[in-house]
Amino acid sequence: MATEAPLYKDPTQPVEARVKDLLSRMTLQEKAAQMAQIERLVTTPAALTNLAIGSVLSGGGSPPRDGATAEEWADMVDEMQRWALASRLGIPIIYGSDAIHGHNNLFGATIFPHNVGLGATRDRELARRIGEVTALEVRASGIQWTFAPCLAVCRDPRWGRCFECYGEEPEIVQMMTSIVSGLQGSPPEGHHSGHPFLAGPRNVIACAKHFVGDGGTHKGINEGNAICSYEELERIHMSPYPDCFNQGVCTVMASYSSWNGEPLHSSHFLITDVLKDKLGFKGLVVSDWEGIDRLCKPHGSNYRYCVAASINAGVDMIMVPFRYEKFLEDLISLVESGEVPISRIDDAVERILRVKFVSGIFEQPFSDRSLLDVVGCKEHRLLARVAVRKSLVLLKNGKEARQPFLPLKKNAKKILVAGTHADNIGYQCGGWTITWYGASGRTTAGTSILEAIREAVGEETEVVHEPNPTASTLLQQQKEPFSYAIVVVGEAPYAEMLGDRTDLSIPFNGHDTLSLIAGTIPTVALIVSGRPLVLEAQLLNQIEALVAVWLPGTEGGGVTDCLFGDCDFHGVLPVSWFRSVDQLPMHSSIGDGYNPLFPIGFGLRMFDKQL
Repeated sequence: MATEAPLYKDPTQPVEARVKDLLSRMTLQEKAAQMAQIERLVTTPAALTNLAIGSVLSGGGSPPRDGATAEEWADMVDEMQRWALASRLGIPIIYGSDAIHGHNNLFGATIFPHNVGLGATRDRELARRIGEVTALEVRASGIQWTFAPCLAVCRDPRWGRCFECYGEEPEIVQMMTSIVSGLQGSPPEGHHSGHPFLAGPRNVIACAKHFVGDGGTHKGINEGNAICSYEELERIHMSPYPDCFNQGVCTVMASYSSWNGEPLHSSHFLITDVLKDKLGFKGLVVSDWEGIDRLCKPHGSNYRYCVAASINAGVDMIMVPFRYEKFLEDLISLVESGEVPISRIDDAVERILRVKFVSGIFEQPFSDRSLLDVVGCKEHRLLARVAVRKSLVLLKNGKEARQPFLPLKKNAKKILVAGTHADNIGYQCGGWTITWYGASGRTTAGTSILEAIREAVGEETEVVHEPNPTASTLLQQQKEPFSYAIVVVGEAPYAEMLGDRTDLSIPFNGHDTLSLIAGTIPTVALIVSGRPLVLEAQLLNQIEALVAVWLPGTEGGGVTDCLFGDCDFHGVLPVSWFRSVDQLPMHSSIGDGYNPLFPIGFGLRMFDKQL
């Protein structure tokens, strides 16, 4: 006589009934294992089949191999999923990746502008569409979970994650949370705020991060301390989260940072009392990478304490990511000793299982190979190009308002394209691209700004490219004059603490390069950066035009669409452009002391009045 399938395997049953049934069948060891997320490099059949680890991730890149295709990613994830399904209860894993501006870990994927550029668009629908495209390319590689969007409200551009933020005011961030509905799909009418939702197998689990206050740390220090009242924390840094809860965001990531000296990873008040109880979040709370280790100095030195403090605070899943056997040993021991209540374990596992059932992964655990062809397709790259156009902010156009310099003439006889960033896909994309911190060069498939210029100008136009121009470059001007110069300068890629800077001058002698060229040739300056940089008054007077390009991603054609007048500029500043770093932190909320070089919301058009 055939045995009846357990209730939790019946997709017609309510989610909460399936959660309750599965939880009742689990041992303490299986519950603890579901609370662990481990790096793919240490993932083995034993970890997923014998221990029933709950989740795997690729940290900061970590591909199956360098240059791996979407199919190779899908092969890897599917193999791990088969290991998980062979466990006693057959609980599938959810695989996570940092797809924060497109599927940026995947070579050949469509890479969109980083969030600071999207904040300049103020385009809610564009953000939603980018979420949809990102979800399709992520799902094509077999991955079900992206650690996005970042909801930090950046109050200080010295912070190395400024480029991951949509802006310095909570209203801008709230507007762009529509990306959640793109990633996960839009919940139906009547959906209860705070409850996780996923529309179907072509959507991905989103993650609102980093809860909370990481954009407001003292002096913009990464993993630093936000010193403010609860009222200010709630009004500024917490305000975008309810918008995500209304859209059914499935997961929230705790912040590395502290609030008034208390690390978020051990804050019961903020994680449990506020996030779960007051705001009503019913999904799972995940730690950041080795986030619990940072609760001790040296990191992880008293790991048992780190585990107890974070779990008791309300963190449900721990991004371990390597020493998972030690994590399981300590967590099980803590429960057996009563230092971590079994009720807290059950709450965590209920939340994890709820997200897994809502995601449909029990019914469709494997990748959809029909999606492979969408990765980096023409339609997706066109959307990214539109996003670039809309993100550009025109800060100056002509030395006199009645004599605009842009748009540039396509049929000029001879033009100079100079600067370190004119022909560098890696610099265009910035951090979190292929690797954690990004890199220089042709790191992925795309169109550089130089290539886009060559495509845009007339057939008879001579384009001279000089990455690092010298005085000898200008001798050509005397022999056969350049009509104009496009000088592209900016920052090298970085991520997190690697991007913290107190000196926000233009790197690679960018100021000197601009000054050298603009002193002789009419020049438009393009600043490729994740934040405002120092622009001295003398330099501003020298150049004819100035454009904030941000970190546009792979589609350099969006830049030339505006430079040559095929499209107008529409972007407005998502952050205040300071005059001097001595003014920092500076934002529009400071009142009478607000005296930026360009205020938040500033942006010019070529064919219309100032925005």
